Amino acid sequence: MLKVALIGSTGAVGQEFVVALHNHPWFDLTHIVSSERSAGKKYIDALRDPQSGILRWHNREQVPEYIREKVVSKMDEIDPKKFDLIFTALESDDAQVIEPRLAQHVPVISTAAAFRYENDVPILIPGINDDHTDILKKQQKERQWGGFIAPLPNCTTTGLAITLKPLIDNFGVKNVFMTSMQALSGAGRSPGVIALDILDNVIPYIPKEEEKVQIETKKILGTYDDSSQEISSNDIKVSCTCTRVPVSDGHTEVVFVETIDKADPSSVKKKMIEFSDNVSIKKLPTAPADYIVVNDDPTRPQPRVDREVNDGMTTVVGRLRKDSVFENGIKYVLLTHNEKMGSAKGAVLLAELLKTKKII
Repeated sequence: MLKVALIGSTGAVGQEFVVALHNHPWFDLTHIVSSERSAGKKYIDALRDPQSGILRWHNREQVPEYIREKVVSKMDEIDPKKFDLIFTALESDDAQVIEPRLAQHVPVISTAAAFRYENDVPILIPGINDDHTDILKKQQKERQWGGFIAPLPNCTTTGLAITLKPLIDNFGVKNVFMTSMQALSGAGRSPGVIALDILDNVIPYIPKEEEKVQIETKKILGTYDDSSQEISSNDIKVSCTCTRVPVSDGHTEVVFVETIDKADPSSVKKKMIEFSDNVSIKKLPTAPADYIVVNDDPTRPQPRVDREVNDGMTTVVGRLRKDSVFENGIKYVLLTHNEKMGSAKGAVLLAELLKTKKII
């Protein structure tokens, strides 16, 4: 068992990490870290609203027994050299300072954007760009670190990149247009979204989100050159509009793709399913039975119905149709659970991949 710490344990994503690591066969979560406000408390008490006493547990599942009595530590109480791996669920400003201090000694798997765009840092989705993990050796060498920083993408990027991968491999892709309808949980608890702003409403702008998706998608789907130890971004063009909608969990995206070769709905469905059936991470403990599901029901996917497919680790595709504008084009709707595959459980899956590749 690898000894693991979690930094940022009481937030919405941190709570998902706690669930994902419960009874994990490879990782033992021995230390949890949070803010000064929570430090010194039992985890169960740190999750209680101090004014109302109401338990602020993000999931409907109860707090796992193994974590209830564990005492939350402060950041300066943690010695990174005593761990095999550290997960972080931090805001980017905090991650910018904290994660390099940890990575000097131990591998860090991050959900923050702080280091995603640096040349020696890959943006990793297990099963999509596994070969990009090799650049972590360059990162360690050049920064003279004992560990490394390996971030996940923005949760909105995850489903888009997953569904584009089989299209790129089989038909080639020139242009992508995407509009997202993103869940409230994607904004986190702080600052979050004010209830009166989102009730009976759609917010048509999420700061920095569109830029993240457009840059990250190209990097994730780019090529790693082993000789130069560099990632070359894919030359596809990506344009998106990101919106916030009154849904608790699950990011829905409407995607239009211009392909290089002709792509009809039946052949795209076939290639997506083939990719799902043969995905590289299929045998890992947290991997879903189905990496991609293509639903023929024109009313699917729907967040309430589909976000928990395979415990939130499956990207569900529906409304797969020929596009009427592009000569070679396809359009579809996808749904990804933003806090599971798009965040905490996706990070645990990444850790499993890195372990099998003997990188941690």
